[in-house]
Amino acid sequence: MIYLNYNKIRPLATAILMGMLSISNSLSLAQSKASQTGNAAAAIKESDIKRDLFALAGDHFRGREGGSLDELKASVWIADQLRAMGLQPAGDDGTFFQFFHIQRTRITETSRLTIGTHQLIHGQDAFILAPAIASVDAPLVFAGRGTPEDLAKVDIKGKAVALEFSGTPPAELSYRRFLLGTMNRKAAELVKAGALAIVWVSNSDAQFYFDRWTTGLERGRYDLPGGPNTRVFSQAPTVWLPASALEWVKQPGQQFTNVVNVESFNYPSVNIVAKVPGTDPKLKDEYVLFSTHQDHDGVRRAVAGDSIWNGADDNASGCVATMAIGRAFAQKPGKRSALIVFHGAEERGLLGSRYYVEHPTVPKGSIVAVLNAEMIGRNAPDSAAILGQQPPHRNSSDLVNAALAVNQADAHFKLDTLWDKPEHPEGWYFRSDHLPYARANVPAIAFTTLLHPDYHTPKDEPDRINTAKVTRIAKWIYLTGWDVANRPQRVRVDEGFKLER
Repeated sequence: MIYLNYNKIRPLATAILMGMLSISNSLSLAQSKASQTGNAAAAIKESDIKRDLFALAGDHFRGREGGSLDELKASVWIADQLRAMGLQPAGDDGTFFQFFHIQRTRITETSRLTIGTHQLIHGQDAFILAPAIASVDAPLVFAGRGTPEDLAKVDIKGKAVALEFSGTPPAELSYRRFLLGTMNRKAAELVKAGALAIVWVSNSDAQFYFDRWTTGLERGRYDLPGGPNTRVFSQAPTVWLPASALEWVKQPGQQFTNVVNVESFNYPSVNIVAKVPGTDPKLKDEYVLFSTHQDHDGVRRAVAGDSIWNGADDNASGCVATMAIGRAFAQKPGKRSALIVFHGAEERGLLGSRYYVEHPTVPKGSIVAVLNAEMIGRNAPDSAAILGQQPPHRNSSDLVNAALAVNQADAHFKLDTLWDKPEHPEGWYFRSDHLPYARANVPAIAFTTLLHPDYHTPKDEPDRINTAKVTRIAKWIYLTGWDVANRPQRVRVDEGFKLER
């Protein structure tokens, strides 16, 4: 056995490792630059991106809600643009389309809620957090903010428990994620302790969030047919009320009566699939998949007089970048084929990408890599992030290094790495269309410029998008894909890749 003093050799080891890293980076840059020759990046123009953005995210398509005629109309428009660019259809039956069904489960209009003398209607006066069958007739008790001290003052067993909900989320966490996590977690604790129903009542600070986030609750839950969100159980209802209810809810001696019925039905959404065949006789049977989603939140309750939730950043920005990438590949094909997929119903739970992974229109094993564009038009001009850049989210070092090399050589974005960490409270990695591919062991990353205050509000309008930034990111994605499409060997999946959940 040979004993080495690590403290003495550490400087040498560090120097060797840094030298190896420098050589690796140099090789990656050299490989990236070599593979970029003869590309069509110049075909990606801001004028095209701006024109397409204002068309797709304008009021004409009414927010492109998944499963609606508006989503279908927008999808036809996108397919028409792809056809005009010279891309070939790669959907079902020789078309640009792959239709699939989504299953929606919602609370029926016959459901009723009464507290004391107040008759409340789901979707108007009150919102039930989850569509579940329930029938409760119980005394209502008010337990302040639900602190241990507040709960010690009331007997909650066999009661409906009302709680005040505060408007102050923790830092670095969106209010939607905070409130749903807080509400559901606390409700579960109280039900376990004997409560029959939970009533959250906004205080004045929380009313803004009540107005903003309850629009989704009235629509119910979505899934692919037979998926976990289609299951309906009998459970204690959790209700959310506006700040105007806070004073009268506190009055003692009131009865809580709630009868909830649910209905479930299917209707269509659609993926748009196009391709540019590769030039190499063998490699053309492999595909570099450029991914995005065309749907958003549609027409909802008006906020400041605006009822169309346009989704310009989420995700018309990704769509127009992907269209521009298709235009570049149509002008100059790579050795491998380019596959362009616009996924439907992403906002309903990644439904289009989940469906495509299970029913691909090309052999799943022929998909070499997935480069996903998700919200790429806001925040500081030089800021961006790659989801899937670092373990445990990284499933292909080859693909990540290709993207980093292009960024270093061409794009020059300052990359945020915090949002890709498993401990980040937003769980951003799990919220876009690269995820189902990564779960299927296809090398996959997502390009994003992260959240902003207009996220999922009617203020996400096309005139707020930095189209120059979208153009830069579109070229970054394109050049990364061009590299992957033309290198001799396909990018590999990292050995032992496993997500944390």
